[in-house]
Amino acid sequence: MKKYQLGEFEEVVTLTVGVLFPDAYGVSVKLEIETRLARKVSVGALQSALKRLEEKGYLKSSEGEATQERAGRPKRFFTITALGKRALEHTKETRDSLWASIPKMALQTKMIGL
Repeated sequence: MKKYQLGEFEEVVTLTVGVLFPDAYGVSVKLEIETRLARKVSVGALQSALKRLEEKGYLKSSEGEATQERAGRPKRFFTITALGKRALEHTKETRDSLWASIPKMALQTKMIGL
């Protein structure tokens, strides 16, 4: 069902926005992903994903207060929408179904010669 399709990075970003609720903004999302997944995230890739997820209707954003430490620029905070929640649920159900369909023997094979 392409309607709710999330790429792997989009899924990680959306889940992280949920984890950080209500304080999910670009830098906090980047740091959380890097810490939890031990994975480097470029600012450009993250900003592109956040914009794409907002365009799909999975996230919505709002501006916070402008601060002196940010040279008067406000932070842009993100939250998951109802559609985003359905996309995450669909992705989880799909993954769970695939995991449940793997025969036990397929995961119990021994690595020979390693």
